[in-house]
Amino acid sequence: MKIGIDGRCFAGGRNSGVEEYARHVITNMVRLGRDHEFVFFFNAFSEAPDLSWLSEFDYVRIVQTRIPNKLLNLSLWYFRRPYLDKLLGGVDVFFAPNLTFLAVSRDCRLVATLHDLSFELYPETFSLKRRLWHVFVSPRTIFRRADRVIAVSRSSKDDLDRLYGIDEEKVAVIESGVAEHFAPTDRNDPNLLAVKARYDLPYRFILFMGTFEPRKNIAALIRAYSAFRKALPSDAGAPPLILAGLSGWREREIEREIEASPYREDIRRIGFVREEDKSALYSLATIFVYPSLYEGFGLPVVEAMRCGACVITSNTSSLGEVAGDGALYVDPLRSDELAVLLGEVFLDADLRREYSRRAILASARFSWNRSAKETLRVLEGCLAK
Repeated sequence: MKIGIDGRCFAGGRNSGVEEYARHVITNMVRLGRDHEFVFFFNAFSEAPDLSWLSEFDYVRIVQTRIPNKLLNLSLWYFRRPYLDKLLGGVDVFFAPNLTFLAVSRDCRLVATLHDLSFELYPETFSLKRRLWHVFVSPRTIFRRADRVIAVSRSSKDDLDRLYGIDEEKVAVIESGVAEHFAPTDRNDPNLLAVKARYDLPYRFILFMGTFEPRKNIAALIRAYSAFRKALPSDAGAPPLILAGLSGWREREIEREIEASPYREDIRRIGFVREEDKSALYSLATIFVYPSLYEGFGLPVVEAMRCGACVITSNTSSLGEVAGDGALYVDPLRSDELAVLLGEVFLDADLRREYSRRAILASARFSWNRSAKETLRVLEGCLAK
């Protein structure tokens, strides 16, 4: 079977959750599918991203077109051309691991991944430019055209049915995985000490890791942290709040919230965290907090759990489904509730140890190899039909 793969999600170079998903699923799927031919599509008018991670597979061919992206997207939106499968010389199945402008011919099967429908449910957390982008991409049209849709959680599948009326029989729930390097680390491990020094971290701290955007609900976390600090006994050894992650839309609101906090000196942004440092950061954190308003899957929660972090997250969307009994939950709209829970967890070492144990057990089921195997099975089954 000849499988086409859309690799345009790697153009941004932001190492987002979507890019992480695509890289791991594609790598493992290609490794498992040696009986198939894979054709990887990428478009860049200038320099392409580093795709050397595909070089180990001699049965993978990379096709790079050099059409200006704005022109290609305009053509795909308005004319529904060019057919991407034809640009690859014809393929049996075209796999789109991320939502974007696309068109394939009638004789090509299409499998598309749905990560979430946050742009439908929480449009106010997106810029006008991003909202218009989703209008022009027309996700409803893509998912209805697709022969099979992969949803990364049952919650996302339910949203797809409720909002777009997609037949649930053509939607396969395939949970994302977690990279093997995420694992509990001994506090005396030299790498752990190196990461602690690199980011100038104290012995105890509360951690958030994610993109700085409204949907992640960071402003509410800062308000909760301020209330938690106010109620904390003076002899408890107050932990700072460490905010890690890339800048995003409307982050100025987060900065204003930090400036307004009486504990602003203990609220630190450390910016981008290298992939190889994330596991150590999760392991070092006293509490990992992820109060997102909505997630299609919530990869940082699973990564933190795999490292044995004590996790507090939201009781919304897919997060309860994914974390199970391995995390503690709050209403993301109730910063007062989060403040109380932070106090309870921080002051109770036994509770933290218990949820660290639960987190490791609950996250054991997530595997990129399993995700890739099930994805390849969907592609093969799609052609068989």
